[in-house]
Amino acid sequence: MQDLKTPPSNVEAERAVLGSIMLDSTGRSGDRVLDICLTSGVSPDAFYDPRNRTIYAAMLALNRASKPLDSITLLESLRADGKLDAIGGSAYLQSLYDQTPTTAHAEYYIELMRSKHLRRMMIERATRVVEQCYDEGEYPDPNAVLGEAEKAFLEIGIRGEGTVPWASAVEESFRRIDRMFESNGSTFEGLSTGLTHLDEKLQGLKPAEMIVIAARPSVGKTSLAMNIAESCALGLDMNNVPVKTDGGKRHPVMIFSLEMPIEALTKRMIAGRAHVNMWRLNRNLCPKSEKMMMSSNLFQAVGELKGAPIFVDDTAGLDIMDLRARARRAKKQHGIELVVIDYLQLCTCREAARQASRQIEVSMISQQIKAMAKELKIPVIVLSQLSRANEQRGDKFERPKLSDLRDSGAIEQDADVVFLLRRPSRTPSDPDSGDETLAIIDVAKNRNGETGEVKVNFFREFTRFGDREIPRNEDSNFQTSEPAPEEGELLTDPLS
Repeated sequence: MQDLKTPPSNVEAERAVLGSIMLDSTGRSGDRVLDICLTSGVSPDAFYDPRNRTIYAAMLALNRASKPLDSITLLESLRADGKLDAIGGSAYLQSLYDQTPTTAHAEYYIELMRSKHLRRMMIERATRVVEQCYDEGEYPDPNAVLGEAEKAFLEIGIRGEGTVPWASAVEESFRRIDRMFESNGSTFEGLSTGLTHLDEKLQGLKPAEMIVIAARPSVGKTSLAMNIAESCALGLDMNNVPVKTDGGKRHPVMIFSLEMPIEALTKRMIAGRAHVNMWRLNRNLCPKSEKMMMSSNLFQAVGELKGAPIFVDDTAGLDIMDLRARARRAKKQHGIELVVIDYLQLCTCREAARQASRQIEVSMISQQIKAMAKELKIPVIVLSQLSRANEQRGDKFERPKLSDLRDSGAIEQDADVVFLLRRPSRTPSDPDSGDETLAIIDVAKNRNGETGEVKVNFFREFTRFGDREIPRNEDSNFQTSEPAPEEGELLTDPLS
């Protein structure tokens, strides 16, 4: 049994990896072994023996400088840095070369070394957590310690590779551009929103993007976010037609519903998908024939939604670090491709709690959400409230602006895309106020594309959005027959 006081290591495997790199560099295959190390994320810290750590760091330096890597150049590099004696002189380098007869098993040695490094990282993080548990003065909140522990361990499994080779990045971007030529405009980079004209403007919800949907209360931002989530999860657009850009593929979605419990969320999604007016149904205002039609639609909607890869966390007042940790876990367990957060101002941030400034807290929350999108390499939709500024600045149309984002200007700065949602029917002075179904999604910011307004339909009785030019009954398997309730007649669950 291994001594529990000695960190896990395999110095022989480390020596074999270094010897393979030196041996490989003098052969026809060039730097194959070093390339495997780089693509596997092997850093100098992966070597337990300080001598091996120093030698590998020198190898990386030569590689970055595009200098030849062999026993002579390595020897000179270590001597120039004054580290040759620390590693045991030229005799140690020669022993690495002599003791490695072939590079055939290099990948096995690398994996063996990385497994030992993984164990050392887990021990180091576990030790830190134990120390924090004992130190109640510095860490009075055990939930904060738990959140940090979960974050630390989950980060081990999804460690990034650091610097990406520029040539590889250029080649990957070219491949994506080339696919656009082949598709003749029938595809785009990112997930579909389910709304045709919005997709045309955005070219999809792209990986690592933070997308903000902002509106005043009861305008429909939660409905829009849930409609997009449903479309991604089912691979169907808002007209119940398979998304053409990826062949109707289903994409797992994680929803953090900080405002609405999961029961209300699922009820709204079922009713919207089935085109059922819950307000009329709850008040027994539907004739028997209509109830039969509703029942058929509901059974179909339930059957489709039950199989959708949607995961919901309705914990109230969730700390942003806890939210990030749960998103990481969902990414590892379920392969989620989209995160929805409803809504930003209901998140908390323990790190900023002592600052006693809501603006600083919201700024840190926004930064963490953007960092999460980059870390998980998926789009993150986050809802945000707007201030009353659009109602107070004298604009008779009350059009919102980016500066109206509530509590912090950091949201505008961190976001890649910002939707400002409004419904002209709520503003009597607007020339389109007579159109009850009109909703306008103003793409006020789009870091990687064009901006401008997109007009869509919003059916308030179903809390459902749709393309503007397509009637609600066309291309749909669901039947509808009732008009929207009059102004003032609210749905069972209020819009957000």
